[in-house]
Amino acid sequence: MTESNHHHEKCRELFERLSEYLDRELDEETCSEIEAHIDRCEPCKVCMKTLKRTVDVCRNLKQEQVPPDFSRHLRELIGQLAEGGKRG
Repeated sequence: MTESNHHHEKCRELFERLSEYLDRELDEETCSEIEAHIDRCEPCKVCMKTLKRTVDVCRNLKQEQVPPDFSRHLRELIGQLAEGGKRG
């Protein structure tokens, strides 16, 4: 799809539905429309590939517990920022 016939609004609509598409939560007709658009639109094709890779990486991450000291320190910092925001 060239820039002259590229429809940004259609791309925005597709972007809003990509997660549902990847999770197979959409009906067959909507999936077909998304696939047809992606086939014609290079920016959306790249976006889809990137999102798929991101989902794959997240699914394969090893879950680890955050150290208690880190959690405590983070809560303290958030509290300090919240208090500073109220004063300002």
